[in-house]
Amino acid sequence: MVILLPLTPDDREQFILDNQEAFNYGALEEFGLRDDHFEEEGEIISRETIEASIDGGEAYRILQDGEKVGGVIIKVEGARGDLEILFVSPHLHSRGVGYAAWCAVEKLHPEVMVWETVTPYFEKRNIHFYVNRCGFHIVEFFNKYHPDPNDPESAQELDDQFPEGMFRFEKRMK
Repeated sequence: MVILLPLTPDDREQFILDNQEAFNYGALEEFGLRDDHFEEEGEIISRETIEASIDGGEAYRILQDGEKVGGVIIKVEGARGDLEILFVSPHLHSRGVGYAAWCAVEKLHPEVMVWETVTPYFEKRNIHFYVNRCGFHIVEFFNKYHPDPNDPESAQELDDQFPEGMFRFEKRMK
């Protein structure tokens, strides 16, 4: 059984490390030891990015049978929700944990009518998960020719870190 528990201050550090491990796994799987997609030395997602998401949203530990197996960070404003981060321990990929966690997020916030998230172009596992498992649709492709209009400073960062771009997804609830 998968449940979500609010992140506690004493688990924050391990949450960040577990998140970085999960994101690094995907990048290393795709690119090997090349490090040109890493935000900071050896990390595909920086501590600063994770901490800003935790501090600006709702962070939860994903537990399966009482064991910490991942995490999720969301931001909800009225009828709109943003899935900032969702990660599952790499040794539990393809076992339904992420999908069960996502279903728990939807139940946690039934007022949300539109969920949004982004993922890098190379994260085929994530793209499959969001589109084929969770029912999201790709609605935009951010790249150097079309930067995120809500984050104009992201154009250079996007070109530096993810030169092939990022997909933006939406899920409209029924």
